[in-house]
Amino acid sequence: MTETLTDISPSAEVQPLTEANAEGHLAAICFKIGPPRLVGVEAEWFVHDVRSPGAQVQPERVTQALAALPADPAGSPPGPLFPAGSLLTREPGGQVELSSPPADSPGDCAEGLLLDQGALRAALAAQGLRLTGSGTDPLARERRMQLSHPRYRAMERHFDRTGPWGRTMMCGTASLQVCVDAGTASGPQSYTARWRLLHLLGPVLVAAFANSPLLDGRPAGHRSTRQMVWSRVDPTRTLAPRLADGDPGENWARYVLDAELMCIQRGDGRSWAAPAGRTFRDWLREGGERPPTLADLHYHCTTLFPPVRPRGHLELRMIDAQPDSGWLVPLALVSGLLDDPVAADTALAALEPLGTLDRLPPRSELWRRAATLAMADPTLRRAALACFGAAEQALARRTGSGRLSRALTEFAERYPARGRCPADDQLDALRAGVHPVLQESAPC
Repeated sequence: MTETLTDISPSAEVQPLTEANAEGHLAAICFKIGPPRLVGVEAEWFVHDVRSPGAQVQPERVTQALAALPADPAGSPPGPLFPAGSLLTREPGGQVELSSPPADSPGDCAEGLLLDQGALRAALAAQGLRLTGSGTDPLARERRMQLSHPRYRAMERHFDRTGPWGRTMMCGTASLQVCVDAGTASGPQSYTARWRLLHLLGPVLVAAFANSPLLDGRPAGHRSTRQMVWSRVDPTRTLAPRLADGDPGENWARYVLDAELMCIQRGDGRSWAAPAGRTFRDWLREGGERPPTLADLHYHCTTLFPPVRPRGHLELRMIDAQPDSGWLVPLALVSGLLDDPVAADTALAALEPLGTLDRLPPRSELWRRAATLAMADPTLRRAALACFGAAEQALARRTGSGRLSRALTEFAERYPARGRCPADDQLDALRAGVHPVLQESAPC
């Protein structure tokens, strides 16, 4: 789903900001208020060579594969045109991502992204390549930056100050993001209620869909190694904003300004690297090479990666990439719980034993258990089964959700009901001497 911002004149984009109007602007745009209607998915995959899965895939091969697809004449930047209108992004380590257009229903979203995934899969197959859905690359391949955009060079420099985990995140992890409307101003579908439910649900989503047990081809001791990698990256941009009290919009505005700068856009081929340890608030107060503008503030927001990111709509970022079309199940679960007030109440009751919001930030003991034990943790498993059951009943009450309902039921029976998650399939394959990269069943 595309970012939702209030209309801004071009001149306002380049006018210097004050601290007060920056906070006020952020609080006003981060939640687009209205009846929730739209849903979207951003699905990411690694690209492997079919004949030599452990080899590094050169970016030129992916470019050649994508050139076989029709070109989007209106694309900015230019890119392939997919049947249902998804946008393709190439990530720093060679991962590819399809972002579905906002859809009026989860069923419509599913049908469109399945169509576009099939087109992408077929184009890659013609070059001997395949998509692999996993939260971390399951094979010991060389990890290196494949993109030279100044944004990624600045990110690399920023993360290198605190260890190797930032580079691992950029080049060795992949995610699945479900995007939903923020909600109404009040009532059971209010943005505050949906914001709260999604954060309470976060550890259950990490555990149920954990799918990254391997790093550099070896077990890393966690079902969601991707989550543990994220937990070691700059906390000013990966933790959740204040959740327990206060207005979510005002809390988000403070969070944005107090996050460290990662990039400062500059022209003439100059580096975008930002001064170490300097927040956006520092930039507003102290100035520097130039005063920050509204455009700088908007770009800074794109460098923040909390588990739920408000962009007008709400973007869930804590879920590992899933094998094949496994993204259908998080889409079904999240939309089933959020779009049905009865299901939402059932989920809240099931999540209450996990703790209150002020005790559930990422990097807490619960999130560590979710990443390490996943569905083997009995408390998380009980909560997950209750949430899956509530979502199944919600989808049964909604027309056009047959595919999603079946996928949700099959997943619940295969994984949470048995105390398992997709990561266990990778570990089983490793013990059997089978490449985990070959876990996808759909032919290319």
